[in-house]
Amino acid sequence: MRKRLIQIFGFLITSLGWLFVLCTMAMDFWRISQIGGQGGSFIIKVAWYWSNLWKDCFSDSTAVTNCRDFGVLWAVTPYVQGVRGLLMCGLTLGFFAVVLCFVGMDCTYIGGADKTKDKLLLSGAVFHVAGSVADLAAYCLYINRVARTAFASSIGPGILRYDLGPPIFLGLVGCFLILLGAMFYAVTVCRVLCPESQVVYAYGGGTYMSPRSRGRTLYTGYYKPSRLYGSYTGTGRSSSSKISKISQTTRTKKSERDAFV
Repeated sequence: MRKRLIQIFGFLITSLGWLFVLCTMAMDFWRISQIGGQGGSFIIKVAWYWSNLWKDCFSDSTAVTNCRDFGVLWAVTPYVQGVRGLLMCGLTLGFFAVVLCFVGMDCTYIGGADKTKDKLLLSGAVFHVAGSVADLAAYCLYINRVARTAFASSIGPGILRYDLGPPIFLGLVGCFLILLGAMFYAVTVCRVLCPESQVVYAYGGGTYMSPRSRGRTLYTGYYKPSRLYGSYTGTGRSSSSKISKISQTTRTKKSERDAFV
């Protein structure tokens, strides 16, 4: 029951994160710059320059907005193309991640056996992490471009110093939620990553196996010496002294007098 609740909580968190990232692609005010202020008249003269991934706009104090849509794909600024591509790759990976996680959750009755569902859920968590990293790289690329212009010591004429807008922060929150939900998924299927292992000791013609369990070690197995000294079978713990004596025994050649007797 606790496993199902964690998976449902992770599904809700990751879905909300991808919704945040998807909304940022259509939002305005990715970067914004304000020029002007109170002038010498009774009218406050202010102008705002803002842009997103698809257009550049200008708004004045009279609430009139003029926008210029970006041209064809190859005419757009290279860093804007990079941000678009990374976000689209991240959203595509997120779509497949949501499908895989939905099929692999315990509360759904599709996906096959429990082991298969765990593997599907683990694959979905990996897709979530890869998609969120792609989205995070896109936002960091845009932030780096804006920060380089804003903190430059000198810029050319006609170049504005922009500030970061709300979509950037909303997208960063979405990436954090996606990573958090992927961690919840991974916790519920950690046994797939770290299955219980057994330590096998081979000696002579036999083997000794000591399986690993939680909080204790079980000693079960058998010791079988070479056929040269007969056979020995037993269960439970074997004395180390007896094993050392058997291992130290060597075959000696009989003398002619002993053979005669």
